[in-house]
Amino acid sequence: MTTIETIKVAITDTEEQLKKKFMQEKIIPRELKIGGISTDVANIITGVRRCGKSILAYLFTRNKNAAYVNFDDERLQIKAQQLNMVLEAIYSLKGDVEFIVFDEIQWIEGWERFISRLLPTKKIIITGSNARLMSKELGTVLTGRHIDFELFPFSFREYLMLNDFKPNIYLTQSIAKIKDFLKKYLEIGGFPLAYKFGRSFLVENYKDIIERDVIQRYNVRYRGVLRELARYYVSNSGLKISFNKLKKILGVKSVQTIKNYSYYLSNAYLIFLIEKYSPKLKNQYISPKKVYCIDNGIINTIAFKISSNIGNLMENLVAIELLRRRSYWFNNWEIYYWEDYQQNEVDFVIKEGKSIKQLIQVTYATDIYEVSDREIKALIKASKLLGCKDLLIITWDLEDETKINNKTVKFMPLWKWLLTNYNHV
Repeated sequence: MTTIETIKVAITDTEEQLKKKFMQEKIIPRELKIGGISTDVANIITGVRRCGKSILAYLFTRNKNAAYVNFDDERLQIKAQQLNMVLEAIYSLKGDVEFIVFDEIQWIEGWERFISRLLPTKKIIITGSNARLMSKELGTVLTGRHIDFELFPFSFREYLMLNDFKPNIYLTQSIAKIKDFLKKYLEIGGFPLAYKFGRSFLVENYKDIIERDVIQRYNVRYRGVLRELARYYVSNSGLKISFNKLKKILGVKSVQTIKNYSYYLSNAYLIFLIEKYSPKLKNQYISPKKVYCIDNGIINTIAFKISSNIGNLMENLVAIELLRRRSYWFNNWEIYYWEDYQQNEVDFVIKEGKSIKQLIQVTYATDIYEVSDREIKALIKASKLLGCKDLLIITWDLEDETKINNKTVKFMPLWKWLLTNYNHV
């Protein structure tokens, strides 16, 4: 039986662990900024498991009159009716606090009514690893009374900061080191604990995402199918997928099962499904989608592969970086891919408002002659049809600019693109 004393011990232990982490490990500021927190609005930080949500919340509140409650703690397996005991434990320990952080509270069914009751007098931060499910719950009780923040694993810029490296994009020696760091980042990915524990952490974190954030959270019936589907997506990052084809590949009777499982994996932030751009919404819905994995470290650890494909890893990295930029700075972006009936394809279409802001191709090229004519042809064709002048090809080590059919095409190395123009237009 959970008592107030048990809850007090759990809260104290969690806060002590966080304090020790800050003393013993290097904690860097995150690019996602949360601020202006007030009463009456719940602030929700979501993102894939172990990307640093708890640390971000603690960074924001550690010098404030705050309490921190982690419902991932097995000692806090309680029901909604018992949540008031948590409040009593906080008051007993700390008095009348200003901020309360609730970590993974979504495990408790009916939690949103408890939060609603606290909002008039407390500044609330909630962290969780399943944003869309939380949004569904919040929508019933807290409509218009929550602000959502979406955190990703470390960006390349944060990775360099963690390694105490300040890049100079105009210094030859610095550029050489940037490229070396990029090779490691392409392999290891951006999970903070991957740098400490390596492959073993990535394997366990992947299992936790599948088992806890998907199978347990949604009470998945065909668990073997879910696991096979997840590995298929991770192994085929950057490729177009069809739910109907996957139904046949996995031997599933209903395509709805594949759709549901795909969105469960997406809701847990393991994968992202990007739709084909079309001015007609119906075409977007029925066309194949492109799948990307949240982290290259997971791809390199979990995916079935017989050889490393740097081009695919580059494209996956660009996809996640675009999604990160949309989440952190450009909330009105929409990200698509483009393809015509002749299979001319552009990797990324960035739409802002009613206009197409930029078209991006990604290729593993170090020389202009290594860029395929097909990629350039698709970019030019899409430019004409979509009325977009900003044409970019992200390469491994080629920086150039050329005019083709009165269209200017820019070539930029991946490392430089990652380090420039990322938080302003």
